[in-house]
Amino acid sequence: MQKNKEVDADTRFRHGHGKRLSHWGRDTLALLAGALLPLAFAPFGWFWLVLPALALMLWTWQGASPRRAAWRGFLFGLGLYGVGVSWVYISLHDYGSAPAFFAALTTTLLTIYLALYPALTGYLLNRFWPQPGVLRWLLLAPALWTVLDWLRSWILLSGFPWLALGYSQTDSWLAGYAPLFGVYGLGALVMLGAGLLLLLLQAGWRKPRAWGALAGLVALYLGGKWAAQLEWVMPAGQPIRISMVQGNIEQKQKWLPETLEQTLQLYLERSQEVAASSDLIIWPETAVPLFYQDLNPAFSAALLEQARDSQTDYLIGAPSGSWEKREFYNGVLAISADATPDSPPGFYQKRRLLPFGEYLPLRFLFNLFHRFVDIPMADFTPGAAEQPLLHAAGQPVGISICFEAAFGNEIRRALPQASFLVNVSNDGWFGRSLAADQHLQIARMRSLEVGRPMARSTNTGISALIDEHGRIIQRGPQFVVDVLRGELQPMHGRTPYGRYGDTPVLLVVFAILFLALVQRQKSGSS
Repeated sequence: MQKNKEVDADTRFRHGHGKRLSHWGRDTLALLAGALLPLAFAPFGWFWLVLPALALMLWTWQGASPRRAAWRGFLFGLGLYGVGVSWVYISLHDYGSAPAFFAALTTTLLTIYLALYPALTGYLLNRFWPQPGVLRWLLLAPALWTVLDWLRSWILLSGFPWLALGYSQTDSWLAGYAPLFGVYGLGALVMLGAGLLLLLLQAGWRKPRAWGALAGLVALYLGGKWAAQLEWVMPAGQPIRISMVQGNIEQKQKWLPETLEQTLQLYLERSQEVAASSDLIIWPETAVPLFYQDLNPAFSAALLEQARDSQTDYLIGAPSGSWEKREFYNGVLAISADATPDSPPGFYQKRRLLPFGEYLPLRFLFNLFHRFVDIPMADFTPGAAEQPLLHAAGQPVGISICFEAAFGNEIRRALPQASFLVNVSNDGWFGRSLAADQHLQIARMRSLEVGRPMARSTNTGISALIDEHGRIIQRGPQFVVDVLRGELQPMHGRTPYGRYGDTPVLLVVFAILFLALVQRQKSGSS
């Protein structure tokens, strides 16, 4: 009997709420809403679009059976991720040399997997709390979405938190909440705003609920504007003069032995041009396309001499490892201006590796992947969870490499000691797709969350200097050889997110869901 009530819920809703819209009509709207949502993220930056797109998705769930809500959530996810992470095909096919069918299949499977999260959100919401109203839209939908978005950053290999809702708001008034709650807390507030918008549109202007929803929306945005004025961190020392060398080395040429000398010479010469006017020079991820210990000693000596002569520190993307131990690390090398030929350089070894790109998970199942995709140096070892901070320009630095910038808790490991952040990346794998801008937006969120400026050095762009509020100070061009120069102000102190991370938000959303389940159980037994 209960099942029949659920199946017929969508039909009852359509008959009782004005103009009828077919099942397929609502399905199409869910797909369309998802496909439009990537426009709220970089490079488009239409952050205002996120509320109507999400409100439309929520509306398609209203009155639907749990299965139908799951289907519409899945369609929403297909639209969102099918557009938003379409660059995976480019990475595999254009730069990983995968056949078109294999790249398309892999991208499709990833999109389907990611779409399961909004599908599960819709199912659970309509299975346990089908009644529309304030509780459903303002508490339960945001809580469910947030929990599942957070789980997406951990489940399946190392997680894939791309396009979490909060990233879309780096340039809106809601960004002021990021130092308080982080990207997942910000995403919960975005879902809250979508629920308020839906209540507003459904209530009618003359009803008290409409005015309450409007007041809630205004308070939400004004609260973000006010929170942005709060100062959580303070300057630590003098500004640092930073230069970032962007080699623009063609991805297919990068690892060829015959181009090694030319690559190293390019970085050395461009660094020499700016060394006298720089406190710190940064080379991007794997700028040295060879294990550092295997480099020609003459090059290492020349680099060290250049650092000493100009009194400039270097942070250099360089792999390291041991063929005997079969341990290979993607890392960042620190060369101090005060170092001697006998001084061992400092290393940071990447902890959070990119599945398939930097290591092959479940090798017995996925060996087929490497038969189709040619990714050099794709068998790295993760670095230790706890590593001493590197120092540069007299300051402790929080280092992250490429994909690590997508994980706020990874960045927090360096706090409170680190006074600024450095992210090195090789976004050449993305080509001229959406991914480079999305990646930069993710990096901006990390600065905003923890109140630390960031120098982001890339091989082909987008290199950038970002302040402690997540604002871009300097931005370099893409696909050209360039040296991006500017100043960053080191900071000390901790934001609430920098201190507590995602824990407070997760406790709140889990508590909401737990209490709602308890209340549902009591209502069912009474």
